Amino acid sequence: MSVETQKETLGFQAEVKQLLDLMIHSLYSNKEIFLRELISNASDAVDKLRFEALSDSALYEADSDLKIRISYDKEARTITISDNGIGMSRQEVIDNIGTIAKSGTREFFQALTGDQRKDANLIGQFGVGFYSSFIVAEKVSVITRRAGLGAEHGVQWESDGNGEYTIENTNRELRGTDVVLHLRAEEDELLDGYGLRQIIRKYSDHINLPIIMKRESTEEGEPEDETVNKASALWARSRNEITDEEYNEFYKHVAHDFTDPLGRIHSRMEGKYEYTLLLYIPSRAPFDLYNRDSRHGVKLYVRRVFIMDDAEQLMPSYLRFVRGVVDSSDLPLNVSREILQHNRVIETIKAGAVKKVLGFLEDLSNNDKEKYATFWQEFGSALKEGVGEDSGNKENIARLLRFSTTLNDSEKQESSLDDYISRMKEGQEDIYYITAETFAAAKNSPLLEIFRKKGVEVLLLADMVDNYMVSHMFEYKGKSLQSVSKGVADLAGMSDEQEKQELQKSADEFKELTERIKHTLQDKVKEVRVSNRLTSSPSCIVADDNDIDPSLRRLLKAAGKDLPGGKPVFEINPNHLILQKLKTEGDDARFANWTHVLFDQALLAEGEQLEDPVSFVNRLNELLVALSA
Repeated sequence: MSVETQKETLGFQAEVKQLLDLMIHSLYSNKEIFLRELISNASDAVDKLRFEALSDSALYEADSDLKIRISYDKEARTITISDNGIGMSRQEVIDNIGTIAKSGTREFFQALTGDQRKDANLIGQFGVGFYSSFIVAEKVSVITRRAGLGAEHGVQWESDGNGEYTIENTNRELRGTDVVLHLRAEEDELLDGYGLRQIIRKYSDHINLPIIMKRESTEEGEPEDETVNKASALWARSRNEITDEEYNEFYKHVAHDFTDPLGRIHSRMEGKYEYTLLLYIPSRAPFDLYNRDSRHGVKLYVRRVFIMDDAEQLMPSYLRFVRGVVDSSDLPLNVSREILQHNRVIETIKAGAVKKVLGFLEDLSNNDKEKYATFWQEFGSALKEGVGEDSGNKENIARLLRFSTTLNDSEKQESSLDDYISRMKEGQEDIYYITAETFAAAKNSPLLEIFRKKGVEVLLLADMVDNYMVSHMFEYKGKSLQSVSKGVADLAGMSDEQEKQELQKSADEFKELTERIKHTLQDKVKEVRVSNRLTSSPSCIVADDNDIDPSLRRLLKAAGKDLPGGKPVFEINPNHLILQKLKTEGDDARFANWTHVLFDQALLAEGEQLEDPVSFVNRLNELLVALSA
């Protein structure tokens, strides 16, 4: 059947224009990567065909010999990367090549540094490897047809990278995709069979299907095909046979990353169920690590046959940064995502994979602290989610956590819970922590004053996930976790009898004042009491023992949650000059002004927003005028 042309000229998405400009004018530090990226895309296309053909074998169209072919033409100055994979429809071409269909695009461009090598690495993280073609090509043509559609549904896409592309229908007998690179004038060195083979063996030797090229021949007749790569599943080979370079290149293939991984786990599990793991810990986080809608995970194979990408059932959400493959010998080839959700084999594989990853991280934390510090900086917040998500491994995860503390007031998170316990003061029974929206707010909170005075270390928690984490971790190795923002500061084990007597004496002496303050703030506070935690600040607010932590309450309120109750406890410092003067203040209006100003100051110190900031300013001005009169 003849094909109706339907030729269109369309504009790239704005972000693609920026990316193409970057490719064409800046990123020449490692030009070879274009071939790796295009081969990796071709491999993915073949894997997708294998998967879809499990339920519809007609998609093979009588051609089940799956492969990638690389060819070049010196006269035309072109390199062609061909595959007989799933191919694309017209709309898929527009969606996949005309746009960057991935979250975090703006963050990607904000992260660009101007350093060619660093920026090239970012591109791999962002999964836009196709556009690396324009590093070496002045024009790129894509001719494709989706498996299962007729020959008249072929599509030809073409662009010179200058902001627009053309797309038209064409007749294409074979399914799959050809990417034709029309090389720039200075790229003649790529039109060499030996050089192309070297690049393939360097970057794509691990690809689990043959990469075919014509033999270089001086004899008459048609040159024969040869397979350039090993074309065997890397994870199925013995670890002793695989070099670090091969491991790293395979990671870059499965993770679409340009940087080497931080570490790897290669293990064959035998027993009731047999499966092989080849898992990697990346060296840095992707842009969308905290986008819960993004699909990441490991690839699932069954007896070396690709089944699905991003099989989230194989790895819990808090380990969503792990990349790699799982190859099972015990799952059916037609396994679906629905079957995976309730499959005992998958549960066993997942449990084994998690155990291996956590074991690897613990080994890293004990034997390579510098590497573990890098891991924690990139993925620590995600790992904290595991405390609430994976009760069976809570203790193992807790050992891996790292925190900032009042020991050195550094934002760098270096202390483990075991480190903290080893430094606990004599008589200290609890692990103390404070949560806040920022590190500065946590470090400078007046709630820490008595702890600093007594030299008691406090964990400074300022990540958004910290409130979630501590709400699921009540103790560690027999030591309770205690928020300094709730209840009375219980330092009984570290307070002498004289301190206890002085506190009781102050409470008795200031009883009338606390009752007067409570009457003034009756709609705003649950209780007013003399504080045992303040040494320099006049007042503070804390939550009652059974209330939600103030930091968590603010977080939930910002998310639109309507929380009942929640009046704070207002604590006063009996040794502060303002409170001593307030004790004898006879003017009711001035007393009310001082009381409201002290309360509002305490709210501000804890990161709260004032309901009526104008009244606060007016009261403060009245008091300042009175003092200066």
